Amino acid sequence: MTVRTTTTALVAALAATAAATLALTGAGPAAAAGLQCSVDYTTNDWGSGFTANVKLTNAGTTPIDNWSLGYAYTGNQTLSGSGWNGTWSQSGKNVTVAAPAWAATLAAGGSVSAGANFSYSGTNAAPASFTVNGVACNGASSPSPSPSPSVSVSSSPSPSPSASASASPSASASASPSSSASPSPSGSTGTGKAPALHVSGNKLVDANGSQVVLRGVNRSGMEFMCVQGYGFSDGPVDAASIAAIKSWKANAVRVPVNEDCWNGYANVKPEYAGENYRTAVKNFVYALRDAGLTPIIDLHWTQGLYTGNSSGCSDVNSTCQKPMPGAGAATFWSSVATTFKNDPSVVFDLLNEPYADRAVSGLDQAWNCWRDGGSACPGIGYPVSGMQTLVNSVRTAGANNVILLGGLAYSNDLGQWLAHKPTDPAGNLAASWHVYNFNTCSSQSCWNSTVAPLAAQVPVVVGEIGENDCAHSFIDQVMSWADAAKVSYLGWTWNTWDCGQGPSLISDFDGTPTAFGLGLKNHLAAVN
Repeated sequence: MTVRTTTTALVAALAATAAATLALTGAGPAAAAGLQCSVDYTTNDWGSGFTANVKLTNAGTTPIDNWSLGYAYTGNQTLSGSGWNGTWSQSGKNVTVAAPAWAATLAAGGSVSAGANFSYSGTNAAPASFTVNGVACNGASSPSPSPSPSVSVSSSPSPSPSASASASPSASASASPSSSASPSPSGSTGTGKAPALHVSGNKLVDANGSQVVLRGVNRSGMEFMCVQGYGFSDGPVDAASIAAIKSWKANAVRVPVNEDCWNGYANVKPEYAGENYRTAVKNFVYALRDAGLTPIIDLHWTQGLYTGNSSGCSDVNSTCQKPMPGAGAATFWSSVATTFKNDPSVVFDLLNEPYADRAVSGLDQAWNCWRDGGSACPGIGYPVSGMQTLVNSVRTAGANNVILLGGLAYSNDLGQWLAHKPTDPAGNLAASWHVYNFNTCSSQSCWNSTVAPLAAQVPVVVGEIGENDCAHSFIDQVMSWADAAKVSYLGWTWNTWDCGQGPSLISDFDGTPTAFGLGLKNHLAAVN
């Protein structure tokens, strides 16, 4: 899930279908004298509705207290829901975004992003002007390129009971590579505290042959912050934040990442792309490993122009979840494998949530597409890299690391996983399964009939567990079932989002749990 709570996969890509960047000068009352800021307005529009994203940057030298952003539409755009990263309200055509409690003061040089969904018909023109604390907009300005103080968000509509899609919300400060732990030497051989893993039958085992059951969290942010131009991570990824995860007795962290940013494509700001991004990811992965947490690198967002059934965005770039990985994913995994091939403590998750079943005709065809890619994927208009191709990319690079393969229906369907299992000369393949209360396979009877038989033959890692009701009764059932089956699981997600936007485990990066997160925290304390 990028927040895995979405059926329509409306991922806030900050796709600039409309943009207005305007400066706010200090031509207002004395209290606002000297106020200098800029507003960057972008939308993700799907015809009858859109996500509005506003980024407010304090370009002045003094903080802006209790900021309130205002603007007006010229059409019939109507606010849907409550929005995120601010208190959104609308009176007639006038829209107001008031500061959230956690970002009431906007520091000099800092920025904050907020978003909300709107419905409309006819023309969706961008606002012509903005105000902040009553100060009118004049002139033009560009948003600050500095990632350090910025706050970003990515949207997701409410989930439905059908199979989930991906979308990533966000709401916290980003961190540069220099703020993370130093990377280990490239020749590391798994000497960190996290165990060197391999597959033995239906188990993940360490170097001594002892079974390892992974129980932990997802740490979302690196899959969307970079491509949206805000930084490397949503919130801190430093030693203190890792210690907070450890305090929950977690032993694994799944790290979603972005193909465009890792491969250094031109659509990503240079400061967040290529070697800069790879260094940030390596820093975090090695810091997790050295803290005794098994790092799982998950390719979350990939390239490929897809506008068919359940499309998340109409963008060729890696700004949302695509039904299958494109040609660039093979390059990505070859590079990742080369980077971590000497460290068997690092696990590779080849694609977050495949949904070829939504894009091609028939379930059998979808599984053939999943494995073989290419011509086996009619209905997907870009060159598809099947799972066999990606496994080959990893192994050809010389990496024997454990590989996770998510099934269809956003990794919720494992029904034909074994029949379509790719060939692996290293024998180190495991199944990745995602389960939320709104998925098709969300009952114990389904788990017993489809997942348990697979778990008896290969390791199964539940890469994401969650629910959309801000509670934990559903994941309590999942964890109890998984414990009995010796199946690994990781909660979505260690981020401070409002639970109304998707399952979020914490309200503060010090590890303070939400009502939902409390269920995972207490369970990990009992079993790990």
